[in-house]
Amino acid sequence: MIKEMKSYEKIEQYDTEITAVLADNYRKIIEDLGEDVSREGLEKTPERVAKAMQYLTHGYELDPLEILKSAMFTEDHRQMIVVKDIEVYSMCEHHMLPFFGKAHVAYIPNGKIVGLSKIPRIVDAFARRMQVQERLTDQIKDCIQEALEPLGVAVVIEAQHMCMQMRGIQKQNSVTTTSSFTGAFEKDKTRKEFINLIANKFS
Repeated sequence: MIKEMKSYEKIEQYDTEITAVLADNYRKIIEDLGEDVSREGLEKTPERVAKAMQYLTHGYELDPLEILKSAMFTEDHRQMIVVKDIEVYSMCEHHMLPFFGKAHVAYIPNGKIVGLSKIPRIVDAFARRMQVQERLTDQIKDCIQEALEPLGVAVVIEAQHMCMQMRGIQKQNSVTTTSSFTGAFEKDKTRKEFINLIANKFS
């Protein structure tokens, strides 16, 4: 006997007032671009975009420092901890076009460690804002340094920017790399170890 499948229902929560204001603004933008916002394909687009933009910038509602502090543990481990290939999706603040790629984060504990899932969470908390890649890299590093007071922090981000690939210079294969280091990672030997680890695919 085949059971009847329940219809898919996507549950989302958005601020209705903000959604309405944003939707009105996007409706005007679409009209100013020369489109008919009342036609079938665009009828619900202003509201969809309003919700999408709230999601893409929901990092403003998150406190990355508190995220880290919620899962800190005392541990006498003083070797490098690396979380690499963390997916990054952000919005360039200059053109409001996406940039995306991967973040590689490492720290050397000084009596405290953090739950591994919290590192990707703070990356996302900072990325889901209007950003530039340089600031994003520094914010991740500074947050970990402040919360854990480790012997050193290293952050490298590799990303592709739609503002370079879709408009402007239109170089589709360009990748931007930014890095930021503190403490032990400012020493050449430690930094090289980190770079080797993130470059190694362990295949």
